[in-house]
Amino acid sequence: MEYKDYYKILGVAKGASDKEIKAAYRRLARKHHPDVNPGNKGAEARFKEVGEAYDVLSDKEKRGRYDQLGENWASYGQGGQRPQGWPGGGGVRIDFEDLGGASGFSDFFKTFFGGGAAGFGGAEGFGGEALRPPADAEAEVDLTLSEVLRGTTREVAVSGARRRVEVKIPPGVRDGSRVRVAGEGGRGAGGRRGDLYLRVRVAPDPTFERRGDDLQTTIRVPLTAAVLGGEAQVTTLEGSVGIKIPPGTPAGQVFRLRGHGLPRLGEGGARGDLLATLGVDLPRSLTPQQKDLFEELRRSGA
Repeated sequence: MEYKDYYKILGVAKGASDKEIKAAYRRLARKHHPDVNPGNKGAEARFKEVGEAYDVLSDKEKRGRYDQLGENWASYGQGGQRPQGWPGGGGVRIDFEDLGGASGFSDFFKTFFGGGAAGFGGAEGFGGEALRPPADAEAEVDLTLSEVLRGTTREVAVSGARRRVEVKIPPGVRDGSRVRVAGEGGRGAGGRRGDLYLRVRVAPDPTFERRGDDLQTTIRVPLTAAVLGGEAQVTTLEGSVGIKIPPGTPAGQVFRLRGHGLPRLGEGGARGDLLATLGVDLPRSLTPQQKDLFEELRRSGA
């Protein structure tokens, strides 16, 4: 397996805290997000690489193996070959403690040799296929907010990429949720399969922040529109929507666009809202005439 420096990919030190790692991931994911770089294959590859790095470094167990074993971390974690330099390198490392004591050791022999709980002398002996239960499988997938809005499909590899399954992901799924596909996991006795669980990770978006099924964004208007009133265009996941700005609207005012958020999972098409916070752009430079007008306003106590 090719070694990737996940710390370098995220631009953080090896001793970085969970908070620093998450902040770096969010910043880079926004920068290389497909919606910000349409058609840019390099940005798309970088986006996936950043997601892969975050997946490892945000998981305490995976990060520990990665820090200790480097390029061998993944294979060791799956019970593969010993890292180079270990005594007897190249063999399979079997730690009784790692297998959870006597029960785990028995399970190990069930899995690798097919024997019953009694080991080699079980009724099934080395041919104990009938004792092997179906195994659940799990995979991860990164989604954009646009995919969460509409729903999507993903083709995932199961059982070491020897089989691929197309999974339909419904609209409105949340970060960290799992999509279950019955009967698509690992094969057990008599050809029966366990279930496949697809864990969802929603990538940070450059425009919106998700709050449950609601979305938050910021709109900016010139000072004159805030003082005198006017119109503004609010970006949504489906295009722009015009809203009216009443005269004297202060910065920080929140406008609620009902039904422009994300689908409420399992609620028959109901959607959350889009909350647009008003930001006011002050003029960076003024003409002499404009300065006189502002001076007049100041003298009037406005």
